[in-house]
Amino acid sequence: MSNLADQKPSYNYCALPLAAYACVPEQSRGRVYDEPISEHRNAFQRDRDRIIHASAFRRLKYKTQVFVYDEGDHYRTRLTHTLEVAQITRSIARELMVNEDLAEGIALAHDLGHTPFAHIGEKYLSKCMEPYGGFEHNDQSLRVLTTLERKYPQWNGLNLTWETLEGVVKHNGPHTISKDGPEVAVRELQEKIDLELEGHASVEAQVAALSDDIAYNNHDVEDGLRAKLFTLKDLEDVRLLGHVMKKVREEHGVLEERYLVNETIRNMIGSMVNDVLRETEGRLKELGPHSADDIRGAGRQMVAFSDDMREQVDELRAFLFDRMYRHYTINRLHLKVERIVTDLFTAFTKHYDVLPDNWQDRVKEAGGVDDERIRARVVCDYIAGMTDRYAIREHERLFDLYWDLK
Repeated sequence: MSNLADQKPSYNYCALPLAAYACVPEQSRGRVYDEPISEHRNAFQRDRDRIIHASAFRRLKYKTQVFVYDEGDHYRTRLTHTLEVAQITRSIARELMVNEDLAEGIALAHDLGHTPFAHIGEKYLSKCMEPYGGFEHNDQSLRVLTTLERKYPQWNGLNLTWETLEGVVKHNGPHTISKDGPEVAVRELQEKIDLELEGHASVEAQVAALSDDIAYNNHDVEDGLRAKLFTLKDLEDVRLLGHVMKKVREEHGVLEERYLVNETIRNMIGSMVNDVLRETEGRLKELGPHSADDIRGAGRQMVAFSDDMREQVDELRAFLFDRMYRHYTINRLHLKVERIVTDLFTAFTKHYDVLPDNWQDRVKEAGGVDDERIRARVVCDYIAGMTDRYAIREHERLFDLYWDLK
C-alpha cells in the first residue's frame, strides 16, 4: 500500500476550499494493491465511480427497503434509498467544507451488503449462518467491496482507498472485532491494512452515516402513509412531525393531503439537516481540528444531532417500529422470507452442485467442497447478493415440482 501524495500534482476537484479537517485525495493512505493513478480523476472520484459501476450497486434496484418491489412502483427500493442518502450527504459535506467525492462514495457503498427482503432477509440469513461464523450486512458491504466484486484481473474487489474502506467499516462508529464474531471481511482486511478500528471515522464518513438516518426516517414516513399503515392524524402526536405539520399549515393554510405530505417531508429533512449542521459546527469549533486525523482521535462523533433532535428522532423511530415495521402485513412477509432464505441456504449448502456454475467454481476456489463452514460462507455470499425477485425465482426453480417440467 503506497501513499498517493508523491504521484500527482493537485487536481481541480473542488470549487470551494476544503476545511483543514477534510480528507484530501493527494494525502490518501492509498490502496491495498498499488495501481497507476488516473490522469483526470482523483482517488476518491475513482472510488465513487467504481462503486456506481459495481454489479452489487445495480442489484440494489430490486432489493427491498421496507416494501417488496412488486407492491408498488413508488415505494423506495434499496437503490433509491441509497441515492437519497448520497444527495443529503453531498449537501451536508459541502456546508461543512469537506470532501464531497469521498462522502458520496461512502454513502453509495454503505448498503451494498444488504440481503434480499431487507432486514427480514438479514435476520434469517444470520440465523442460518450462526453455526458458520455469523452474518452482518455492514460487514457484507465491505466483503462486496474487497472480495466479491470481480472486475479486475489483478485482484478481487474494487481496490478502493483506505479512506473509503474506513468509512464503510465505521458506519456505526469505532469498530471492534472478536475472534468468532461475524466480522469476516473486517478481519481479512485488517490483516492487509490497519484500519485503526478503535478511532472514529473521518467527517466525510460520519456525514454519510447520519445522512442514512435522515433519509430512511423521512422516506419511511412517506412510504408508510402511501401504504396506509398510519395517517397524518396519527403523526400529529409524534413531536417532530407534529411541529413540522403545524408550521406547514401556518405557512400554506389548508392543503391537499399530497401537498401536505410533500411539504412536511421536505421541511422535516431541512430541520434535521439544519440541526446536524448547528451541532456539528459547534463540536468542530470546540475541538479545533487541524487535520482529518484530529477528527479520528477526537474521542466522540463530530457529526451528530443535538440532544433534543436525537430525542425527537428516537420518538419517531419508536412510532415507525410500532406502526410500520411490526405491522401485520410486514409480519406476514417474515413467514415467507424465512421459508425462502432457509430453504435456499439448506439446499445449496448440502448440495453445492445445484449452484450456478460460477458459484460452484467459487466453492472450489475457496476450498469448500469438503469443508461445510467454507461452503456455507460462499452460499451466504450468493444469497446475500440476490435481489428479491431472483430469490423468489430461485426458490420456485428448486422447490416448485412443476417448474420447467414439460
